[in-house]
Amino acid sequence: MSGTITLTMIKPDAWREGHGGAILDRIIKAGFIVRAMKLVHLTPGQAGQFYAVHKGKPFYESLVKYMSSGPIVAAILEKDNSVADFRKFIGATNPAQAAEGTIRRQFGKSLESNAVHGSDSDENAVIESNFFFNRTEWV
Repeated sequence: MSGTITLTMIKPDAWREGHGGAILDRIIKAGFIVRAMKLVHLTPGQAGQFYAVHKGKPFYESLVKYMSSGPIVAAILEKDNSVADFRKFIGATNPAQAAEGTIRRQFGKSLESNAVHGSDSDENAVIESNFFFNRTEWV
């Protein structure tokens, strides 16, 4: 499935503020198929494991704390060229620099609280999907 899936997470603030439905609606209308989805409250340990690639960076501890501050929605999305298309669809990591009409521009508040996560490579999309879902749930 390389090249056809990506993982997204609706982050705690966006979910807490009631934007989950609007975000999912926009994702589906953009042509992404939801292959698996769940609401989960990450523990600090789980958030740390998910973002282990950033361990040692100045923002790591804050990111772990933020991502374990409330429920998130994790979803595997399917579409041709999914990683690149989804990253363009959600916009730049910093909402202030995201293009008009993107998810992060509309719902993001800061570099950390930017509404959604999107996988950054086909390889990471598979790794991240397997973090949240058993392979049999999405293949």
